[in-house]
Amino acid sequence: MAAGNEYRIPKVVLGSSAGQRSMPVLGFGTAADSPDSAVMKTAVLEAIMLGYRHFDTAFLYGSEQALGEAIAEALKLGLVGSRDELFVTSKLWCSDAHPHLVIPALQKSLGNLQLEYLDLYLVHWPVSARPGKLELPIKEEDVVPMDFKSVWEAMEECQRLGLTKSIGVSNFSCKKLDNILSFATIPPSVNQVEMNPMWQQKKLIEFCKARNIIVTAYSPLGAKGTRWGTNDVMDSQVLKDIALAIGKTIAQVCLRWIYEQGATFVPKSYNKERLKQNLDIFDWQLTEDDLHKISQIRQKKMIRVGVLHASDPEILEELWDGEL
Repeated sequence: MAAGNEYRIPKVVLGSSAGQRSMPVLGFGTAADSPDSAVMKTAVLEAIMLGYRHFDTAFLYGSEQALGEAIAEALKLGLVGSRDELFVTSKLWCSDAHPHLVIPALQKSLGNLQLEYLDLYLVHWPVSARPGKLELPIKEEDVVPMDFKSVWEAMEECQRLGLTKSIGVSNFSCKKLDNILSFATIPPSVNQVEMNPMWQQKKLIEFCKARNIIVTAYSPLGAKGTRWGTNDVMDSQVLKDIALAIGKTIAQVCLRWIYEQGATFVPKSYNKERLKQNLDIFDWQLTEDDLHKISQIRQKKMIRVGVLHASDPEILEELWDGEL
């Protein structure tokens, strides 16, 4: 059963990866308000048995260790043949977004995950913070201007050293991506951003497509029930009506919509039934009428300033480049 479902999940090739690495379009997200290691490990094992092979974590989430233990258990039980069958993403936190701290930060994540390499390592936010502080939101006085060129050079070195197969960014605007592309020798393969029918990212999607950068949607269902999330996506009457008409769940409509925009996605669910439902989106399509209705949904950004405990409008403008 695992193999059958695995092959039903399409993959995309990451343009700048070592050896043209491919990434399953559907991943298993691990960002949670209060991560429960035992619950998460059980869910990861369930997901692997269902056919999931792409797992998304970050140093900030506090989920690397539990994910690593689950992967080790899956390998021990023979649920996957080898580490190479999995695609694991983690992220560089702001307090480590300094040239001399990038490689040590990745090595620490690898230690937590009990892995020799990542498949994808992302700069988590286009912001640096005072080293040694793991805090969210980041206090205004701890925000430091990022040395984008030097930090990206350190990320490129991570790929050259084989510590990660590919590198990318998260929460980067078109303007900030343009900056990275102006000096990168290894361009970012991925930009992971907030994306769902309530925040459709049309401009960013087009920008990334034109530059061979894969967009990955986090909070594709709105992260309902979290301190940073919103109920607006799952409570949308437009999405409810479409789901009812086609006999699908609202979550399935959201994920299918993202897939049809050419993006990938990492929903977080530890519920076996919903993990199954999230797989069941690749053999049907939304109609032109459905797509038109979704395109008309009023747009509302969910994670506007969540990373920063900042009131200074200049800091916020610098973070988002006016793309609020």
